[in-house]
Amino acid sequence: MLACARDGSLEILGALDGAPVLVVELAEGEDVAEAIPAWLPCVVVGVAVEPATLPAPAGVDVGLCPEGGGAAPSGWVAVPDPPAESDRLVTQISGSPQPAVVLAQLLRASSKLDVEAALLAESLAYSTLQAGPAFAAWLRGRRPVQAESRAEPDDPVLVERVGDHLVVTLNRPHVRNAVDVRMRDALSEALSIACADASITAVELRGSGPAFSSGGDLDEFGTLPDPSTAHLTRTARSPARLLAVLGPRVTAYVHGACVGAGIELAAFAGKVLATPDTRCQLPEVPLGLVPGSGGTVSVARRIGRHRAAWLGLGAATVEVATAREWGLVDAVEEAH
Repeated sequence: MLACARDGSLEILGALDGAPVLVVELAEGEDVAEAIPAWLPCVVVGVAVEPATLPAPAGVDVGLCPEGGGAAPSGWVAVPDPPAESDRLVTQISGSPQPAVVLAQLLRASSKLDVEAALLAESLAYSTLQAGPAFAAWLRGRRPVQAESRAEPDDPVLVERVGDHLVVTLNRPHVRNAVDVRMRDALSEALSIACADASITAVELRGSGPAFSSGGDLDEFGTLPDPSTAHLTRTARSPARLLAVLGPRVTAYVHGACVGAGIELAAFAGKVLATPDTRCQLPEVPLGLVPGSGGTVSVARRIGRHRAAWLGLGAATVEVATAREWGLVDAVEEAH
């Protein structure tokens, strides 16, 4: 069936026909190495019956395997009960079928693109979904925080130069450094300084308060006039693109919640140092969206598209030990 789906001889309408996910059982040594086509309009979840010994096959979006005697090979998500986790994923995907399939398609395509092209593709996908029914339904059910309860700091991003280091600190601790327009623009400005000044040899990216960042500020979601304006704004003022340019010069010091944009931006850093309380999550699909701060590029390039798909489709929280095992963070330290 999977082979027929790949070559188009089996018509799969995916999210538009109530069939957004295809679950296949993978026996050890089964030949499913052929890459899944980017156009396939359903999520393919592979469930292994035995602990994996080889990397996850290119022919599935997510690979689930039983926990074994050590770390699972690259791409696999090792869980105590793969069929139960598969059922959970099917439920999650069925609840948000269009963004789930778009995420899978985007990750397949992004792996073949350079960083700039992949970021552009992500923004276009994100903007498309902003005009979709799932995001509209989420917006209707969203209860905004009252403006008077949101006393804002004068500077949403603190910037300090110490010798040849530039220390950039997210500074909205009252909302766990949720990224709003002011913070995005200030962060872009700070990172532009480092891009333009070769004498800055290192950039430290930090977050004030109890969390590095809880992700995008939900109260601003959907406030731009239209998706095309949102796309053009996102690509013109992109901390993700600047972080990708700076790359090896950046060390991200993360702690507490690294949700959505929090982990998406940090993952571009050449080195990510985490405290033991760090936890990561990509929660966008249940909101009717896909990661929009570079996560389909940065996270996928750190942990591979299979694990990035699992993280985004299942909206699961990854504790720091797993993040370290997968390479989402590079080291765990008690304090920064």
